[in-house]
Formats: sequence, C-alpha cells, structure tokens
Amino acid sequence: MSNTTQTINEQDQKSVTNKRYLPLLLVNYGFLFIGSLSSSLLSKYYFNHKGSSRWVSTWVQSAGFPLLIIPIVVPYYLFKSTQRKPFTGFTPKILALSIFIGFMLGVNNLLFSWGNSYLPVSTSSLLLSSQLVFNLILSVIIVKQKITFMNLNCVILLTLSSVLLALESSNDQPHDVTRTKYFVGYLATIGAGLLFALYLPIMEKVYKKVYCYAMVMEMQMVMEVAATVLASIGMVFDGGFTEMKREGYQVFDKGEKVYWATVVSNVVSWQLCFMGTAGMVFLTCSLTGGICMTALLMMNVVGGVVVYKEEFGGVKVVSTVMCGWGFCSYVYGMYVKNKMLKDRDDGGGGGHDSDDKNVGSYNPIEMTQIVNSSSSSSPPLHIGV
Repeated sequence: MSNTTQTINEQDQKSVTNKRYLPLLLVNYGFLFIGSLSSSLLSKYYFNHKGSSRWVSTWVQSAGFPLLIIPIVVPYYLFKSTQRKPFTGFTPKILALSIFIGFMLGVNNLLFSWGNSYLPVSTSSLLLSSQLVFNLILSVIIVKQKITFMNLNCVILLTLSSVLLALESSNDQPHDVTRTKYFVGYLATIGAGLLFALYLPIMEKVYKKVYCYAMVMEMQMVMEVAATVLASIGMVFDGGFTEMKREGYQVFDKGEKVYWATVVSNVVSWQLCFMGTAGMVFLTCSLTGGICMTALLMMNVVGGVVVYKEEFGGVKVVSTVMCGWGFCSYVYGMYVKNKMLKDRDDGGGGGHDSDDKNVGSYNPIEMTQIVNSSSSSSPPLHIGV
C-alpha cells in the first residue's frame, strides 16, 4: 500500500461519508453513556458502604486496561477488517506522549476519587461540567478550535448550570461530612474538571498522528497502564492492596462478595467510559467529546437522585434542564452542519471548513482521484476499525 493511499485511508476513517463512521460513533457514545453513568454510581456505592480508600477508587479507574486488548486484536486477527498489525507504527514519540498523558490521567483519577468520597453524586456530576469553558479555551489554544455560536451557546448554558449549583452548594452538604471535608471535595472535583479540560485537547492533538481506531485503543492502553502504575505506587505506600482485602472481609457492610463485585464492576465501567471518550475525541473533536460527557452528567444527576435518594431541589432541576437544553442545541447544530456538508459533497463541492476538525475532514476531490487511480491496479482498501 502506497503512502498516499494509506494517508487517504487514514483520513477516510474520520469522514462522515464513511459507512463505518456512524456505527462506530454510536458504539463509542454507547460506551461513554453506560460507562459514565455506571462508574459514577458504583464509585459512590463503594464510599456509601464504608469503603474508604481513595487509592482503591483511583486504581480501579485504570486497572481494566487488559480489556482494551479486545478492540485492538479482534479487527485484525478475527474479523480481518484491517491490514495493519497491532502496535504497528507506534513511534517512540507517540509512546512517550501516551505515557505522559497517562500520568496526567492518573492524577485526574485521584482528584475525582477525592471529590467523590465527600460529595453527593448529583453535586459532583454538575460541578464537573465546569470543565467545559476551560475545554473550549484550551481547544482554541492547542488545536485551533473555532468558536461558533453553536459551541459557545452550549458551553455557556452548561457552565451556568454548574454556577447555579455552586451558589446553593452549602445546602447540599451530607450530614456525615464536615464543612471542611465538603469543600475539600468541592475543590478536588473542580480540579479534576480542569485537568480533564486539558486532557481532552491534548489527546486530540496527539490523535492527529493516529490513522485508525485500533491505534487509538493502543494509545489508550498505554495511558491506562501509566495511570495504573501511578495508582499502584500510591496503593503500595498507603497500604491499599492490603486495605482491599481488609475492606472486603471486615469493613464493607454489604459483605465480601458484593465488595469484589463492586470492584470488578467499577473496573469494567471505567474502561467503557474511557474507551468511549477516546473514540469520541478521535471521531469528532475534543470539544464535542467534552460536551457529550458533560451532557451525560445530567443522567448522573438523575441517577444519584433515583438510586441514592439524593435531594433534587429547584436549583438542580434548573441546572439539569439547562444542561439538557445546551446539549440538544449543540447536537442539532452538528446535525444541520453535517447535513449541509453531505449535500455539498453529493453536489460535487470541494473542500470545506472544519469547525469540528474531524467531522468530514477529508478532501473529496483528492479522495476520488486516489480511489479511481487505485481501483484498476490494486485491491480495495481495508479500513481498520
């Protein structure tokens, strides 16, 4: 396969006209939806039933990295849907970047665990939405994201929903948590949101060098390994591994079997969440990924109210409605834009802008030339998924 043909093949994976694009996007959003909702509820379940180790809560967020072997090897060895062998083209630079981002992810996981141990799920979820405004700013700086009415309106609505919650946060303080611990959790959650706002555009920047979904999962696996190493070091120094055995046998009030079921379920749900996040950033952009995650926090709010009977007063109602409104307006804007791009392509139009850099990011004229020239002399291209 020539370098030019390979380049077009790589770009085609992110094109909205690729027949595999939409199914892959929906699968990843499904992973993100299930993983985000279940991981938040399970993490809180661990703390609600006398689990106390924040390092354990941090460790389970990345320890499921072996599960990523499935999307890495299955397309090549089972489905034969790609000619690229796993970990081919993994340069030292990409490896170093993946390890660095992984350590940053590990710190983010620790901050999230710290905040989640003190705050209600609904409050924690809405506070995390504050990362969006910083995500937009950092996306403009790092990946040259264009600011439009569509994305700015969504960011403002979602951020205002978080501000409304902050104004009433003192009324939501759990009875068994001191005011000091509550605000430590509040600040840790804000810190986790800010760090994640940096994490997303950095991932998008790195993914510009990535040419297929399988390679995205390979990078994600390296990141998760690095984050697990960081969490494991903390576990060793804090006695976390010994604490897990003691918690399961003596402390967790639901019994040892439920404890280990909770740990394993946490491991799986967090991997689904991170897989979905990586896929969304690769297939769209960091801002779209951040908006989708923030919108799902609305479901976490509802989940916290339904499962844990948390208070759902007027402020949370307004915040949740604003969150849903902002997300729906953004999705509708993306739908209209993508429809215009497809109509333009069907009409024989040339290149186009990329407000969201990966949505339809290819040159249709060049694509046609390459495909026409290669169809008579080479077999069909196989797009790795």
